[in-house]
Amino acid sequence: MKDMKYQYARLNIAQKLIVVNVLVFIVNAILPFLFGWNKDVLIQWFELPKDLGRFLTQPWSLVTYSFFHGGIWHLFWNMIILYFSSRIFLNLFGGRKLTNVYFLGVILGGLIFMLSYNVFPVFAGARTALIGASAGVTAVLIFICTYIPNQEVRLFFFNIKLWYLGVFVVLLDLIQIPSSGNAGGHLAHLGGAFLGYLYARQLTKGNDIGAWFSNILDGISDLFNSKRSAKAPMKTVYRKKKERGAKKDAVDYDKESKQRKIDSILDKISKSGYESLSKEEKDYLFKAGKED
Repeated sequence: MKDMKYQYARLNIAQKLIVVNVLVFIVNAILPFLFGWNKDVLIQWFELPKDLGRFLTQPWSLVTYSFFHGGIWHLFWNMIILYFSSRIFLNLFGGRKLTNVYFLGVILGGLIFMLSYNVFPVFAGARTALIGASAGVTAVLIFICTYIPNQEVRLFFFNIKLWYLGVFVVLLDLIQIPSSGNAGGHLAHLGGAFLGYLYARQLTKGNDIGAWFSNILDGISDLFNSKRSAKAPMKTVYRKKKERGAKKDAVDYDKESKQRKIDSILDKISKSGYESLSKEEKDYLFKAGKED
């Protein structure tokens, strides 16, 4: 058990999300079978309903719906796209930003779904709910398509620029809204796509629109850590004020120097693409992303 926890801790955030999604899928398939429950008995507590009244009784579903999938292929394609798009993402940024983009995409996609089913007359009387990680996955994909649009990736037997791929994905969702029978899912995808696009565009201007979300997650983490530390014996450590100030200045200078180098590499990527980087620059960016 300890070895499994250790192996899980070594995974990056995208790999952890994939593991959690797969485990939830397995549990949701096995438990109802073993206990003779209806196959939707678990999903109904975590899916995102279209009805605002029901949503108010389970507000957590704005996030939890993303961990449930309607079938093996629904899960498979979402996780495959997340895996490959996150490899590019994590070469540029750390896990914190990917967490922001993914879950904010999930949240905005869910809100677009609920808004659409309560505003547009065509959906009146529809009985449906939203599940699947597609909004978050699409947010990550469209983020990289927007941030490094001219970067080429291998798709089957040919290379394609990321912005072509992004446009194709968005158009495919738009076309399928009236005809696929899964209008709510495609609307959620578009919500995630918009979040990914907006996040990347603002980041190129120096604005991290997901910083507030990171602060919330940090606050939750600090809350749990403070409960753990309250049980541990406390130790008082004394330092000279001068030493603390000197150490802080050194850390701040080092951090500022690293950030300047990262910014120059990212500028080079936005102008000439990821492949224009030297091996040294790629390695530096990868290591910096791991530290984020």
